[in-house]
Amino acid sequence: MKTSFLKYLLLTAALVSFSLLTAQGVSGSVSDVNGPLPRVSVLEKGTTNGTQTDFDGNYTLDDVAKEATLVFRYVGYLSVEVPVNGRSSISVTLQEDPEALEGIVPIGYGTIQAKDATGAISTVAAEDFNLGVIASPEQLIQGKAAGVNIQQTSGEPGAGIIINIRGANSIRSNNNPLIVVDGIPLWGENTAPAGNTGAGETTARNPLNFLNPNDIESISILKDASSTAIYGTRGANGVVIITTKSGKGASGEVFEFSSTLSLANPSKKYDLLNGSDFLDAVEQYGGDRTAVDFGADTDWQDYLTRTAVSQDQNFSYANNYGKGNVRASIGYTTQNGIVEKTDLERITGRLNWKHRFLDDKLLVSIQTTVSRVNDETAPLSGDAGFRGDILGAAYSANPTWPTDPDFNDGNFSLNPANWLEYSQIRTTTNRALLNGTLEYKLTPELTAKVNLGYDKSEGENSSVISGSVQNFNGIENVGFGTYNVLVRESKLLEATLNWKKDFDNSSIDFLVGYSFQDFRTSGFNSQGRGFATTDLNSMARDLKNTVNGASASIDGSYQQFYFGANTSGLLVNRLLPAVVAGDLVPFAFERNVQGMTADTFDNTDELQSYFARINYALANKFLFTGTIRADGSS
Repeated sequence: MKTSFLKYLLLTAALVSFSLLTAQGVSGSVSDVNGPLPRVSVLEKGTTNGTQTDFDGNYTLDDVAKEATLVFRYVGYLSVEVPVNGRSSISVTLQEDPEALEGIVPIGYGTIQAKDATGAISTVAAEDFNLGVIASPEQLIQGKAAGVNIQQTSGEPGAGIIINIRGANSIRSNNNPLIVVDGIPLWGENTAPAGNTGAGETTARNPLNFLNPNDIESISILKDASSTAIYGTRGANGVVIITTKSGKGASGEVFEFSSTLSLANPSKKYDLLNGSDFLDAVEQYGGDRTAVDFGADTDWQDYLTRTAVSQDQNFSYANNYGKGNVRASIGYTTQNGIVEKTDLERITGRLNWKHRFLDDKLLVSIQTTVSRVNDETAPLSGDAGFRGDILGAAYSANPTWPTDPDFNDGNFSLNPANWLEYSQIRTTTNRALLNGTLEYKLTPELTAKVNLGYDKSEGENSSVISGSVQNFNGIENVGFGTYNVLVRESKLLEATLNWKKDFDNSSIDFLVGYSFQDFRTSGFNSQGRGFATTDLNSMARDLKNTVNGASASIDGSYQQFYFGANTSGLLVNRLLPAVVAGDLVPFAFERNVQGMTADTFDNTDELQSYFARINYALANKFLFTGTIRADGSS
């Protein structure tokens, strides 16, 4: 028994001695041509034993096998592997990565060195972005890319955009390019439901408003068939690739805060007649100046416009910790328009995280944006007709009218003060964009990648006009409102295999992939008349509660529902399981308006695609690219 115990002690001592003989501590420093490098990753190859250099570039790593290999990695530099060979002190000098120096540009489903691009690609990085009051991403690159024309549909905050790449390409459809954010192709359609100004629908909103411009690292534009073919017919008008900021460039924990305040005034106004000039003109052309003189001298353009104050606040945290990096940000923006009752408020949150697992073979990435955009607009419309919207009313209004909202000249003219005071058009849009990526190196040359994306926006618009408004046929003393909801939802699955191989005097990059994307649009448009109040907030709330209450009282599927002062119940039009028109449902909800109609919609489109691309470079002089894609849609 004693002999066995002694053998056990001797064996344990031998193992400990062997461990001490084969493991040691290693220390040293890491630098580049300019001096020490902090936060460099130092890892014993094939293990999880690792550390990072301090702010002086020094490191210490314990329990390193004498025959181990140390791997030194730092963003923007070439990785270095150094055998220990029993040494206790190892210092290295890292060299900058030539690919980083030559520039990497995003292309469809990957990146490429700028010098190897065969297509027409323009990339604008953050340091070259436009400065000033930037409300949406496309404003960052206005005038920065040749052949790209970017315009807003109006001067309202958050107004829609028109992007033309190398001119108009379509006759029957729009000319906007495909927008891709961090690998997720966006729908590109309007995400905010239209409102009603009383003279027509409100103008379209910008679908990119949900992105905080401060979170964007670069914007690349694919212009020609060679570069856009990988996206199929959706890329016919060009492709805009937006890449958001990550934490890869951070050295340690980096906190940033920025704040801007801006003022805006109308750059110019129309030269209109003042009160006395107007009366002189009436008399000059044979009119009765006394009949149209109401005693005031009002500049209606000045009445409707203002000095607009806008602000932008941004806070971010970034960290590159060797095996990965993270960046999180929060942004808050308010942009007031120069026209009264026009403004935009945006709250955004973003998280970008990347981490390497399994001896750096597996890269996991998560990118998330959540936002809330609140819009308010005055009675401005793109289809107002001959009477115009509120600006048209200001240009034609009698300058001798007072600015009293309740003033009425007894005719059928639109009083801008009355229209502005007794109308309210507000939109809220919540949006979430999420994507997760798994990228695994099967071999040093072959990489498999799976990309999952989810994009959902929920927009709600309430537009009301009080019964106190004048000269709106059928609205005076009654009131009118619309309540519209628009939900857009997209799901994405992509899988790719990418093989890259360098030979003696050539290189090849071959990509093959599959993509499935599902698009769903749902919601409803409703309107009501006959309100018991003239308070605009109460009117909007009453219409919303009435529509939602009516919807909740219906059993089964339906397409439209409506009621009026002369109906004994809620009338419902159904399509399934059989077509039924005017199905009478008893009132089981509170009716805060005298009449209401609602029309619902729910549509789904799907796109399934296979694609492949090969890039071949010969002797760094000859470049060849071939692309094929097949799309099927329903």
